[in-house]
Amino acid sequence: MKNTKGVIYILTNPSFPQYVKIGYADDIKTRLAQLNRSECTPFAFRIYATYEVDARLTDMKLHSIIDKLNPNLRAIDNVDGKKRIREFYAITAEDAFAIFEAMAEIHGTQNRLNKFTATEEQKAEEKIAADIEEERKERLTPFSFSIVNIAVGEALEFCCAGNSNSGKMCTVIDDKHVEFNGKVWSLSALAAELSEAKYSVAGPRYFKYNGEWLNEIRRRLGV
Repeated sequence: MKNTKGVIYILTNPSFPQYVKIGYADDIKTRLAQLNRSECTPFAFRIYATYEVDARLTDMKLHSIIDKLNPNLRAIDNVDGKKRIREFYAITAEDAFAIFEAMAEIHGTQNRLNKFTATEEQKAEEKIAADIEEERKERLTPFSFSIVNIAVGEALEFCCAGNSNSGKMCTVIDDKHVEFNGKVWSLSALAAELSEAKYSVAGPRYFKYNGEWLNEIRRRLGV
């Protein structure tokens, strides 16, 4: 790596999208392989960005720098009365990368900053993870059209990038169901049918009303 000792890294994982993992590794590929040997997380870690450094850092030193910037980002819990401070941060990958960018600009080493594009397989895993999370929320508080002020007779648009069924319309027929091609469907069943999903999906993530995602309407209204 051009006379560098290792890298500071940002890792993401669809299993817990609210966190990023930030640390130092002499060899990022070896570190990634170590993390992904564990069967404790449903999805694999992936590299979001790295910043090549000249001197070997300890994780403690790196985390101290970030904690000084914002002491409230670190994931901390208690197990059997003992505090566990982890190298996970409640920050978006984009915001974490902005910290790396600032470090690189200060030292004039922007050429050592690397941002990685997600593969198609990784994008698919992120989509599956998002569906699983939305479905979990849906089970806790089921979606209904009345809570988002959508009346019977209104039209919804199915939207799924890269899917030939995207743009097809259905009609709300009661508080929980829509009509499509002469049949009655729940949103989730129709979303699974049109998206050709091999797993259950959260219907509100796949339909728009007046150009706005149903789950976003629900979030906006706080219901």
